[in-house]
Amino acid sequence: MAERDKDNLVDELVDYDPLGSDPALQAALARAQAQAWLPGLQQHARTVGSSAFAQWADQANRHPPQLQQWDARGRRIDQVEFHPAWHQVLAHYRAQQLIDMPFADAPEDAASGRWTAWAAGFYLHGQAEAGSLCPATMTTAAIPVLRKEPALWAQIAPGITSAHHDARDAPLADKTALWVGMGMTENQGGSDVRSNTTVAYPQGATGGGRGAAYRLQGHKWFYSVPMADAHLVVARMASSAADGHALQAPLACFWVPRWQPDGTRNQVLVQRLKDKVGNRSNASSEVLLDDAYGVLVGEEGRGIATIMEMATVTRLCCVLGSCALLRQATVQALWSARHRQAFGAALIAQPLMQSVLADLALESEAALLLAMQLAQAFEGSSAPGQTTAQAWQRAMTPAAKFWVCKRAIACSAEAMEVLGGNGYIDSSALARIYREAPVNSIWEGSGNVMCLDVVKALQREPDLRDALWLDLQRMAADDTPIQQALARLQGQWQAMAQDAWAQQAQARQWVQQLVLVAQAGLMRQHAAPAHADAFVASRLGPHASLGVMGAYPLAKAQISAILSASLQLQK
Repeated sequence: MAERDKDNLVDELVDYDPLGSDPALQAALARAQAQAWLPGLQQHARTVGSSAFAQWADQANRHPPQLQQWDARGRRIDQVEFHPAWHQVLAHYRAQQLIDMPFADAPEDAASGRWTAWAAGFYLHGQAEAGSLCPATMTTAAIPVLRKEPALWAQIAPGITSAHHDARDAPLADKTALWVGMGMTENQGGSDVRSNTTVAYPQGATGGGRGAAYRLQGHKWFYSVPMADAHLVVARMASSAADGHALQAPLACFWVPRWQPDGTRNQVLVQRLKDKVGNRSNASSEVLLDDAYGVLVGEEGRGIATIMEMATVTRLCCVLGSCALLRQATVQALWSARHRQAFGAALIAQPLMQSVLADLALESEAALLLAMQLAQAFEGSSAPGQTTAQAWQRAMTPAAKFWVCKRAIACSAEAMEVLGGNGYIDSSALARIYREAPVNSIWEGSGNVMCLDVVKALQREPDLRDALWLDLQRMAADDTPIQQALARLQGQWQAMAQDAWAQQAQARQWVQQLVLVAQAGLMRQHAAPAHADAFVASRLGPHASLGVMGAYPLAKAQISAILSASLQLQK
């Protein structure tokens, strides 16, 4: 455990247990009956909370990846070199068997909880190092897509699900573990994937079709994790390399490995690595596809639907990743305030600072409850007749991504301010969190895209909308402010349904209120009464404040209860 320095300087909290000190996370695991995974998660938490892991995270971010396009003799290699700490972090994640945990068979003594256990492991890891969650996210999210391709899955499943990390740049058949990336966006369209111009045409005389080989020509503006062993890439279905109508052809999804089946490098040419605001440990790139080899996955002409199956999971990962950043920012702020002296007393004894810290803690707890509710919904949504779980998965996942990712940005800045100038130093963990926070809001669809997706999902599937209303009404049954907020939400929905312009123009405000109602209901169900009362009053009450942290006048007893419960360290 870090100690407060005699000169009133407080080092960052390391060598602690981020699971044992987080009562809300422990309670979520218990509710999901995830006890079978608890021993592994406890060990995982002790590792990611250690000073050794913190050093790996620092090194991986201070020494970002470097692109080597050519070898010493002028041969094109397009290799990305990472600091050894990056591989240490990835090896640890792999060893937890988190990659396929949501889709693997549960242990014999576990009836449920694998999605919640995975979400907890992801969340714990993200508190220590966030960049490594990018390859982890995409590899996990690719599994449901790839399992629908029996021939391909039989070849790659052992590598995808491996508990080991293999850092070598080598053909798939020679690797003991595989990472998967994604290539969707192009510079002319960004989130508008339907404007893509990359084309794919059948290789040789095969005629193409699902599972057949294709050649891809085009570019990708964001090609995440270029050193991944393969990428899922969206391209247009052309009849041949000379097809004059290719840009009007339907989109499809392709498995594009770094190495071709004949053992030669695939023609995926890395043009440069992105110089990003944050996410520095992880590589993102621009690539040219110069007759690159690929295999069609999914149905012909249904590339958007195929890749969206992957994106549904990646959006949940964005929510969890932002929850992790929010939690770690809150933890470091609480730790510093407990041990830093100012104006004759500990910072945490100052009433206004207490208001700020309690508000941060409430935001973090509500975000976690929502993320774990979504994890449970993902687990239950595949069973027949689980309309409520499907409603949470399809509508509340993009809603949560919009709101939680936005709140992580604002709250990381507030937490940084708790540390003052020390928080603004670039080598501090909070500075890294602050730089990292915006990426989850942008990646896999920006805020506007998420809000419009929520509206479309509820319009398109009225059964899911009705199921969501009923579940929110159930959670609000004994709470008048939540009931009133839900009634306003439903009334606005009905008004928006008559005005297509308003549906878009008001989507952000409406989705924000939807998330707050859901979070309030979850807090009322699962949080301590003082926490739930404070959250409902400060977010939905007549004097609700959604601006700066600490602006709502919570009662002294509420603040005391929240602060004492939010970070329970074992001395």
